[in-house]
Amino acid sequence: MGAALPASTQNQALAALLFLYREVLAQELPWMDGIRRAKKPQRLPTVLTREEVAMLLEQMSGVTWLMAALLYGSGLRLMECLRLRVQDVDFARREITVRQGKGGKDRRTMLPVMVVEALQGQLAEARRLHDRDIAAGFGAVWLPHALDRKYGNAAREWAWQYVFPARVRSVDPRSGVERRHHLDESVLQRAVKNAVRRAGITKPATCHTLRHSFATHLIEAGSDIRTVQELLGHADVKTTQVYTHVLNRGGNGVLSPLDR
Repeated sequence: MGAALPASTQNQALAALLFLYREVLAQELPWMDGIRRAKKPQRLPTVLTREEVAMLLEQMSGVTWLMAALLYGSGLRLMECLRLRVQDVDFARREITVRQGKGGKDRRTMLPVMVVEALQGQLAEARRLHDRDIAAGFGAVWLPHALDRKYGNAAREWAWQYVFPARVRSVDPRSGVERRHHLDESVLQRAVKNAVRRAGITKPATCHTLRHSFATHLIEAGSDIRTVQELLGHADVKTTQVYTHVLNRGGNGVLSPLDR
């Protein structure tokens, strides 16, 4: 027998069959509503040790180091980091506001002290690019929910600019407007991949691995799981609880009998 098909393939085939019977053949069969969709197998996320995170970050520098440090230090997703705007960073409260995260929800997370100086330097560089764009007759950034029509000149205001702007302007294919977008995700993905290789880390680590490591290390240090849930922006605490299993000790700190 061959290997079982992935859950996504099984569900796609089922959807096609249901569409055939209901929409094409116009038949309602009694078993249709009782069908169970295939469930995706639960896999534990890859997590780095603190030492491995340090080794990875040591192989990085500049803006990609800063972004990777935020993924680990603040628990950001890759695109949440790239889409940060100037107004989302609060140095006084040491907070980062993630707007329209997964599920369309806003949340606040911590701003690590270790990245403050580098982040201030990055904002200074972003400000220089913005001032240059304004002088050249550009400087408007894309705004969500048609806010540019609602607030007039908001798209050119400093507070709405991206923290990690692209080095060159590009034409928005949707509107034909030339703007400065945020850095492309491939920039950080490639930098992390190269850093993993140079650090000699054998785990299949990616940008998202840094977020997994953030959550695991917080729980390992004794942080309340509800707090970690809020920082990660998980709608259900069950999603966060997977990190207790990653610790290889369960939720009760079970010790192997061999180690006793």
